[in-house]
Amino acid sequence: MKSYEHDGVDLEDGKTRDKPTLRKIPNQALLSGLAYCVSSCSMILVNKFVLSSYNFNAGIFLMLYQNFVSVIIVMALSLMGLITTEPLTLRLIKVWFPVNVIFVGMLITSMFSLKYINVAMVTVLKNVTNVITAVGEMYLFNKHHDNKVWLALFLMIISAVSGGITDLSFNAVGYAWQIANCFLTASYSLTLRKTMDTAKQVTQSGNLNEFSMVLLNNTLSLPLGLILSFAFNEMDYLFNTPLLRLPSFWMVMTLSGLLGLAISFTSMWFLHQTGATTYSLVGSLNKIPLSIAGIVLFHVPTSLQNSASILFGLVAGVVFARAKMREKS
Repeated sequence: MKSYEHDGVDLEDGKTRDKPTLRKIPNQALLSGLAYCVSSCSMILVNKFVLSSYNFNAGIFLMLYQNFVSVIIVMALSLMGLITTEPLTLRLIKVWFPVNVIFVGMLITSMFSLKYINVAMVTVLKNVTNVITAVGEMYLFNKHHDNKVWLALFLMIISAVSGGITDLSFNAVGYAWQIANCFLTASYSLTLRKTMDTAKQVTQSGNLNEFSMVLLNNTLSLPLGLILSFAFNEMDYLFNTPLLRLPSFWMVMTLSGLLGLAISFTSMWFLHQTGATTYSLVGSLNKIPLSIAGIVLFHVPTSLQNSASILFGLVAGVVFARAKMREKS
């Protein structure tokens, strides 16, 4: 589920960065960048390992457990006084709940698509989110983009279509979940900023930092995720699967939860050490080694045409990031 940046929002992991509060450490830009790249790539690869290699058929429960791990750690750090978080008041929950529903849908569809589609194609198909977001910005906020941005978006569409056509492991169910994920991720992006502005008005400090948003999003996702887990009949599977009796499986799932939280912290650290421009470009470039690792580690059958489509899509992502930088400047 990781990672590209849109107006300060890390959409693939669903975590939001707003005025990071970590103190800037001199000469730590490279270290923070490496930490962000490693945690981002590792999160997706570990999720793929759990869902495909273990053949775990409860993606909602996996999301639920990861978010539970994040809540426990953030609450512990807050109680120890290492971080500050806003109290989860009823007014704040009412404001945030609608966008949290989209957040949960975004995470769940990402889990389902990752189970059926290889990592490289998931990475390329996620570029479609940029297209939907750009169109949404144009119609909802009257925001216009220059020709270079639209060219990059067109290249993304071409790469996604050609990649799907040449995908030797094509799975219609996985592609359907990924298309749904693109629409939900774009919706999260388009609604989040306004929700954040409204939420700040009902907090005690008048602000909503990264840690508060992680706690808020993940806490609200727990009851909703539990309901959906029952609705998708995952509980029957969980009671019968032998995987939950394996300590090694719980270790891997816990690792995925820790990596999800690590992305929040390392992305905030990296963004504070460098800036949105560098963060966006590194996020696009980071998809290249992630795609290669996904193909190699999971022995994905591929062809020259499919590999070319994947590479074309990754390059289109970098072109889009550079075009957005020029547009903002």
